Amino acid sequence: MSGPAASDDLPARPEIAGARRVVVKVGSSSLTTLPGGLDAGRLASLVDVLGSARAGGREVVLVSSGAIAAGLAPLGITGRPRDLATAQAAASVGQLRLVQTYADAFATHGVTVGQVLLTADDLTRRSHYRNARQTVERLLALGVVPIVNENDTVATEEIRFGDNDRLAALVAHVASADALVLLSDVDGVYDGDPRSGPAVLLDTVREPGDLAAVTLGTAKRNGVGTGGMATKVEAAFIAAHAGVPVVVTSTARVAAALAGERVGTLFPPMGRRPNVRQFWLRYASRPRGSVLLDEGAVRAVRERHASLLAAGITGVTGDFLADDPVELVAPDGTVIARGLVAYDARELPALLGRKTGDLPPEHRREVVHRDEMVLLGRPAGPRPSG
Repeated sequence: MSGPAASDDLPARPEIAGARRVVVKVGSSSLTTLPGGLDAGRLASLVDVLGSARAGGREVVLVSSGAIAAGLAPLGITGRPRDLATAQAAASVGQLRLVQTYADAFATHGVTVGQVLLTADDLTRRSHYRNARQTVERLLALGVVPIVNENDTVATEEIRFGDNDRLAALVAHVASADALVLLSDVDGVYDGDPRSGPAVLLDTVREPGDLAAVTLGTAKRNGVGTGGMATKVEAAFIAAHAGVPVVVTSTARVAAALAGERVGTLFPPMGRRPNVRQFWLRYASRPRGSVLLDEGAVRAVRERHASLLAAGITGVTGDFLADDPVELVAPDGTVIARGLVAYDARELPALLGRKTGDLPPEHRREVVHRDEMVLLGRPAGPRPSG
């Protein structure tokens, strides 16, 4: 979990220091306080670092929490709202204050900002995902710093990311980023809770097995934030699997992190960068139903990465349309893959178990083509949010 020391002439983490396009995510706890709402001083300190990075020729995408917290003080609300309507109202007020404060701070560096508000629904729909990608790309080409946040004014529990850490990991892929820096009020990932006893900061996490003996806890819901170290680690692995190196550290150390110094915890890339469709299917799509496979189809899909044919299907659940994402489920309940289905749910029952040659000509295409599929491998059931 640790790497060799760097020479005096080179940064300890050249993959971060040399990243031309960087996504930086900052949490509510780093920008706001419950009594006073938005802390303009903390925000300005962060912008000074990001402004310097821009002046040095780097492109920056900022994923910022804080809209709800920024709206509490103006509305006279103490404590994070427990009901959705009040949280949305606070976000409506706070988002304006948050982005205006960013705009003023970045203006001192001669930098223009643009607001990009997203819900999970925007990225689970493939056309919306492409549109978000095009918008971010164009803003960067125009020299603008995109400021991304979950659209809390309209997001419901069903379409929420749950926390901006996961949103930042998805944005890192949307933006074709070279690095992701996740900031909070904690120095990095520790092998225990540093608040309750001795704990060692992990320098590098190369795979999930490195954290097998580490208890990260669950997402926090107190104070002004909703995240926690568990959500940051989940987000870091999503980005690392997509070929993007990640540093998890405190907001106070953002300059050192961007310079490639050995601060916080590094998650090196864990594979080649997938294409947009593969990444979207694996991490951003929302399955609309399930297709149940027999053992022969499971072997064909899993071992030979073959397309799924009607002959290997034993059942269908959900109400999906052609081109919707669906989960491919083995007889033991394991979700082995996710893919874009070629038929509506109402069409498939008449095709189940039949060989392709026995089907009418209009139904002889694959149910899920191998090029529209990603292999998974996890127990079936509700997916955790965030």
